[in-house]
Amino acid sequence: MKLAEKSVNAILAPLVRGLGLHASGEAIAVVPGPAEKIPGALNADIGPAVRDGLIDEEAAAVILQDAAAKTGQRLPSCAAFEAAGEPLGTYWMDRTLDAARARVKREDPAPLAAAAPLAATAPSTAAGGHGTGNAAGEICPSGSSSRSRADVVRNRIALVTGGAQGFGEEIVRGLAASGALVFIADLNIKGAEELAEKINAALGKTSALALALDVSREESAEAAVAAAAETAGGLDLLISNAGVLKAGSVLEQDVSSFAFTTGINYTGYFIMAKYGGLLMRRQNRNAPFWKTDIIQINSKSGLEGSNKNGAYAGGKFGGLGLTASFALELIEYNIKVNAVCPGNFFDGPLWSDSEKGLFVQYLKAGKVKGAKTTADVKTFYEEKVPMKRGCTGPDVMRAIYYIVEQEYETGQAVPVTGGQVMLH
Repeated sequence: MKLAEKSVNAILAPLVRGLGLHASGEAIAVVPGPAEKIPGALNADIGPAVRDGLIDEEAAAVILQDAAAKTGQRLPSCAAFEAAGEPLGTYWMDRTLDAARARVKREDPAPLAAAAPLAATAPSTAAGGHGTGNAAGEICPSGSSSRSRADVVRNRIALVTGGAQGFGEEIVRGLAASGALVFIADLNIKGAEELAEKINAALGKTSALALALDVSREESAEAAVAAAAETAGGLDLLISNAGVLKAGSVLEQDVSSFAFTTGINYTGYFIMAKYGGLLMRRQNRNAPFWKTDIIQINSKSGLEGSNKNGAYAGGKFGGLGLTASFALELIEYNIKVNAVCPGNFFDGPLWSDSEKGLFVQYLKAGKVKGAKTTADVKTFYEEKVPMKRGCTGPDVMRAIYYIVEQEYETGQAVPVTGGQVMLH
């Protein structure tokens, strides 16, 4: 039975992962293997689910559920599909990507054993540092994540847009150090690959993988999400972080600059939520009780506006509207949708880049009266924060962990602003 080019792996792997998530109640990875019959595997004929050359994922999910029920395998490690008598693909699962890949090489279909309970850990009381890397080469120094919070994302699969630099890099490093498998999705693919290599070398396992992504292009987002499914089986956490900023007065800014900013910050978020949500729904068909998360990294500018920065603030305000709306719709599939609204990340390239950073832009635009240097601009903004400093990676990570851990909250905008913007 010939199937259309639409990726078979991107459909079947999440269905298999959903079966494993539901049976085990814990995060697992799924890796496609050669299309062949595997003795001892969970076998399913999905021919009845193929219509006009495409796989009906809802029908395929039911077939897989029925096959699992007949075999009595509570937690199989391999599922083999066929259609019209022809092998279609095999999918191997284990608790980590490296372990699943090892099963493929060994062709080991032994069912997964019950997981050992996680060791009890006391909540961390450390204040922690303000970075996720240091001169000693630590990937995530003390304070970026506590041991107890690390378990919230352990072995979960995450995708971070704009993950190669700035807040995105901080988030990637924090998640990887906490035991997640992280896809670094970025237009800067070289930077993403270099970051993944550093993280994997430091942690001694596959914890980060690079994906090329332009969030403003629908076909790019669809391909990136499909690649995540084909590589590891699915997605538990999508962090829509990619963002740009071009400051300018409403009286002077050209429409192309406005459209560029909102195209990434607003429309790009919609595009990523669409394709990430489709993948999470696919998993949900066989794992109805498994919760997944979409988190937008918004901004305090999405809560209070920003002088001579309307394109950015407007897109961020709109992002919160999308967050609340997506939350209402996607909870049907146990997908929680929330936003984190950080204060200013002064040490990141968005602010500190010597040519295009906001300190330079605001100085040239005369946004800070009396400022003669970028240091003057930075001081001005630090003084606006009750805690007298900018937001950092660990500050944002704590909010992300809270959102993932909190099962009874969706559609929220969580401010992380040092008291500069307060909830009412």
